[in-house]
Amino acid sequence: MVKMAAVEKQQGHRAGLYKQKNKEHKHGKHRTKGEIEKESKGRVSVTVLTKKQRKEQKKMDRRNKANQIRRNKKDMVLTEKRRLGTRDGPPHLVVVLSLHAEADAAAVTKLLRGEGAGGIVHQEQCVSGVSDSFGLILPRFKQRFTFLNQSTADMHSLLDVVKVADSLVFVLDSTEGWDTYGEHCLSCLFAQGLPSHALVCQGVSEIPVKKRVESRRALSKITEIRFPDARLFPLDSEQDTTLLLRHLGSQKQRKLGFRSRRSHLLAQHVTFTPNSPSEGTGSGPTGLGTLCVSGYVRGRALKVDRLVHISGHGDFQLSQVDAPPDPLPLNVTSKTRKPGKGGDFEMQDGDENEVPIRVLMKADPSCRESLQSEAEVDPMDGEQTWPTETELMEAEEARKNKRMMKVPKGTSDYQASWIVDKDDEDEDDIDEESSDDDDDVMDEAMDRDEEENDSQEPDSCCASEEEDDEEEEEEVCSTERAGADQQYDEHMDEAAEEEGLKLYREARSNEMFPDEVDTPKDTPARIRFQRYRGLKSFRSSPWDPLENLPHDYSRIFQFQSFERTRRRILAEAAAEEEEGAMVGWYVTLHIIDVPFSVMESVQSGKPLLLVSLLPHEQKMSVMHVLVRRHPSNTEPIKSKEELVFHCGFRRFRASPIFSQHTSADKHKMERFLRPDAPTVVSVYAPITFPPAGVLLFKQRNDGVQDLVATGSLLSCDPRRVVLKRIVLSGHPFKINRRSAVVRYMFFNRDDIMWFKPVELRTKWGRRGHIKEALGTHGHMKCVFDNQLRSQDTVLMNLYKRVYPRWTYDPYVPSQLPWFKKEVTIEFDDLDME
Repeated sequence: MVKMAAVEKQQGHRAGLYKQKNKEHKHGKHRTKGEIEKESKGRVSVTVLTKKQRKEQKKMDRRNKANQIRRNKKDMVLTEKRRLGTRDGPPHLVVVLSLHAEADAAAVTKLLRGEGAGGIVHQEQCVSGVSDSFGLILPRFKQRFTFLNQSTADMHSLLDVVKVADSLVFVLDSTEGWDTYGEHCLSCLFAQGLPSHALVCQGVSEIPVKKRVESRRALSKITEIRFPDARLFPLDSEQDTTLLLRHLGSQKQRKLGFRSRRSHLLAQHVTFTPNSPSEGTGSGPTGLGTLCVSGYVRGRALKVDRLVHISGHGDFQLSQVDAPPDPLPLNVTSKTRKPGKGGDFEMQDGDENEVPIRVLMKADPSCRESLQSEAEVDPMDGEQTWPTETELMEAEEARKNKRMMKVPKGTSDYQASWIVDKDDEDEDDIDEESSDDDDDVMDEAMDRDEEENDSQEPDSCCASEEEDDEEEEEEVCSTERAGADQQYDEHMDEAAEEEGLKLYREARSNEMFPDEVDTPKDTPARIRFQRYRGLKSFRSSPWDPLENLPHDYSRIFQFQSFERTRRRILAEAAAEEEEGAMVGWYVTLHIIDVPFSVMESVQSGKPLLLVSLLPHEQKMSVMHVLVRRHPSNTEPIKSKEELVFHCGFRRFRASPIFSQHTSADKHKMERFLRPDAPTVVSVYAPITFPPAGVLLFKQRNDGVQDLVATGSLLSCDPRRVVLKRIVLSGHPFKINRRSAVVRYMFFNRDDIMWFKPVELRTKWGRRGHIKEALGTHGHMKCVFDNQLRSQDTVLMNLYKRVYPRWTYDPYVPSQLPWFKKEVTIEFDDLDME
């Protein structure tokens, strides 16, 4: 009998601190905090220990912290709101606009300056260049206002003034609200960014009492489409004026990002001093000089070392900033303002009793930003140099590791890189650009042509009966029509009509057959399209963004990371708020080397707007703007066509290119501005940090500028690759099971051998490649992944990188008053032959 060894008892598993604890059944008898502490007997769970290590707060502490943050934000908003229009802030700038030809904005300003409103007009023509402007002090509300009546005829001046306005007063017609031109103005203002506003209508007291409620209800129904939350004020009496002023002084201010991050100033007094001949910059009415501009600082604190941009004229440097007495003091009895601490006093020429003007700061030439907008071009950068030993060794290793494959005789190494192996051909995904949309467009066009042909064959019997009646009417109206037609033709521009018709035909052709071009017969295709290359996949095939850059790229600046630079500069601008001329101060800026044309613009009645630029915002680069075509624009806008840009505070002319808005590393160029999708507009322009609204105008031949697109600033990226695609088309001549003979794509044998490595596709989704050339007249044998159909079309996609044109011009001519064009041309009415 064998004795078994005694088996030792194994130690059981002890649950640790991190043991999973499931929830107990909720039987309704919940424990209190005291019961939990008794059961735990002083033991602390791991979760509590880790919470203390993470420094997490208890529920009451988190609630108190959230209340403190909310209270601080509320106090900041109230402080900013109370500063506007008071002693510590700039006057409340109010712009009065008329949106209807029958609405009188001058009558509104007349009521506002009346004594019944309770205000004191302390300064007449307080805005330089605007005759109908005045400063108003309200001792009852302890506020001060600056009112100006801006004409809507000059759209550039209107947009400039609204960029700095605190409130807008829209004067409406009591029955129609606004007219066609008022709708055009509202479209521009909403696209740029609309500040706080109020709606005013006159003539309500003249309407009978029984119809006042109905009239006001009908007007409110019209205005709630554009202004759903705005209040409509009747303005016929002094009591109505007081209510309007109280509303303007207490309404919530809308924040516009592009102006709240930069200090800006609306000129109230402007003087020009020509430079002396010894300075060598010219003198007299056509030379350069020093422009002294006085006004209230708004937005951010203004630094003297920063550049200033005068809207419509360019960038300039400051020499010093003075602090003259405030022309619109809240305390009317005090005629002088005590100078602040620091600074030097200088007595100006004139009366000995004049208040001394304090010099706040002077520019330091060593710290002042430069006006250099373009990079210095080294002519030796493009010279050929000998490769180094390291580069030779890397090239030799790359040659050894290169995969060997069989290629046709006479194929170069560059062409061999296009060749696709048969094994890889079936594994690759189909190109993202499908051809189903093209088939739909072609089918719709064919159906439309058939309908037109049917409609052009009327019944002969009906035609004979209608001709007799038409002849009698034509005899009566022939003399009247002849005179009207002759008068109408006098204002017709035949050259512009022909150019517009040609542009419409190109747009319709591009819509029906996207990017398709005809292969020339007199020029070899390998020479005509030698700058194009084939891509196996538009999405995944590589394209070096630094390859074959144009000469203009040597003149621009670029960032290693534009978004990181933007965040850093905006954070530094917010931290430097306590330096420089503070918001609300009345200062005089001395701007050096300014042309006399700026003073002429002020003398002609246009307001002058200045904005302090952030670092790097004077330098040129490639800017990208995301826009949508405006619904009011029906004419096709072609790529590289000159447009007028309103980008933030800047206004310039340029010829941009259009591209698709995608998240890939390559973007397809659009030949025309698409009406149904957002489009990226790329242009050479000064750097501007977003956010900023953008408006695009196109100038007609008669000088009127139409709003064609609106959007916002996207980024600054010279490495954004925009590829122009062309599609060469061929037709199947003989179709076999997997192969087909294709013609009309090329017209000689050498072109077929040159483009042999490029992949083919069809409109019905087939993919293939060229196998061999047949004869010498452009017939070629092609192999596809499946059998073709007789109605299919063989396509070849070729690409090249495109760049915008360097046509940047900061001087935009004044536009004529806008009017709506009634005559439009539809694509269906055009003859494509």
